[in-house]
Amino acid sequence: MVALAYLVAAICFILSLGGLSAPSSARRGNTLGIVGMAIAIVATVYAATKLTDPVIGMDAIGFAAVAIVAGGAIGAMLASRVQMTSMPELVAVLHSFVGAAAVLVGIASYVAHPNEPLEAERVVHLVECFLGVIIGSLTFTGSIIAFGKLKELIKSKPLVFPFRHGANLALLLLTLGLLGCFVMTQQAWCLYAGTALFGVLGVLLVMGIGGADMPVVVSMLNSYSGWAASATGFLLGNDLLIIVGALVGSSGAILSYIMCKAMNRSFISVILGGFGSEVSGPDDRAEAFAAKGVNRAGPEDVAEMLQGAKSVIMVPGYGMAVAQAQHSVRELTELLQKKGVNVRFAIHPVAGRLPGHMNVLLAEANVPYPIVFEMDEINSDMGDTDVVLVLGANDIVNPDALENPKSPLAGMPVLEVWRAQTVVVIKRSLNPGFAGIDNPLYYKDNTMMLFGDARKMVEALVTQVKGGGHGH
Repeated sequence: MVALAYLVAAICFILSLGGLSAPSSARRGNTLGIVGMAIAIVATVYAATKLTDPVIGMDAIGFAAVAIVAGGAIGAMLASRVQMTSMPELVAVLHSFVGAAAVLVGIASYVAHPNEPLEAERVVHLVECFLGVIIGSLTFTGSIIAFGKLKELIKSKPLVFPFRHGANLALLLLTLGLLGCFVMTQQAWCLYAGTALFGVLGVLLVMGIGGADMPVVVSMLNSYSGWAASATGFLLGNDLLIIVGALVGSSGAILSYIMCKAMNRSFISVILGGFGSEVSGPDDRAEAFAAKGVNRAGPEDVAEMLQGAKSVIMVPGYGMAVAQAQHSVRELTELLQKKGVNVRFAIHPVAGRLPGHMNVLLAEANVPYPIVFEMDEINSDMGDTDVVLVLGANDIVNPDALENPKSPLAGMPVLEVWRAQTVVVIKRSLNPGFAGIDNPLYYKDNTMMLFGDARKMVEALVTQVKGGGHGH
């Protein structure tokens, strides 16, 4: 019965991943994931009904009931309170929970059976225990640092110090040495030391990556949490945990590879925590930019341009997410479409701070899927576009990625909005984006800056297009 339930749950998880691969089927995929997890929990509790704890005296159902109620309450509270803009931070925290669980389960498994005859089966068990614990430790500390960077509690600039790659390699080699020592001696200090070393490695790997590349880091941590879960599955002899961990680990790694390719980054460098780590000096063009200044526009000017255009491309960014402007953006889109304007959306693979961040926001506002395009599909149309409206995006529309080899963004494909006839950027100020560098786009002759909160500015544009009011 349990094996059959696990098989059904595994199939649900596989179908869930398939559903989540497209916006139109994402809701079904999410539902299948929920059903699969419910089946998995019930089957696991059922399998453990005969187990009791000799110390506390509560049976397995009692433990499970407390855990499910407590965990469910915390999850429901987090999900209901967290804004979409804070979803990347929530994901990072959830990854840290998986890592912490792997560490605790691994240590508990060793403590329960500290010294047994060193036969082949025991060696395998010790290796599983050690690997599960160190991967979990790296996932835990790395996720905490990622949370700090996303929450801007930690500076987004990469931590660069001499011999950092050598230090990372030394930590790895020492941990492998401890693995051999642990298997041969079965001493607890080897396991604890390995846990500590890989915890430090997790900190160094994520600290060494620049803030602009955090979406890839979150994806990689997702992969690590999957492998930690899979290792725990081997440790507990739980087939479903092995399958689910492998699904999460492999899909996270594949997503990271796709994102690295889209950003022209090295996948190996991501794993080693080295990419995006070259910090350029101060931009010597800053004074020239300041002297030139920017072209400012008001809502009336921008509304007139939008209505007179044949083709408009909107580029959503983190600023739109922070201002919760997606519903106003949809209203503006509908008004322009009624006036015969061809409106489309251009989505960069790492817009926002989480893969798919902008797609989710637009779907939440019921923006039709057929007018939402990925970067590769729409970038070639920029030159034939009358107006590009940039909604709080920054690094993903920075021409330095293509024009300045010394830029931290150098080589990263970006949305080439500056090739349009006119670019309108809605932004609170000229402050740099998450990468911490200036954006020459703002100072180009065909760029106009509409300063202000994204939602308020888009609402002002809606008012102007409707023909009522004079903007702000």
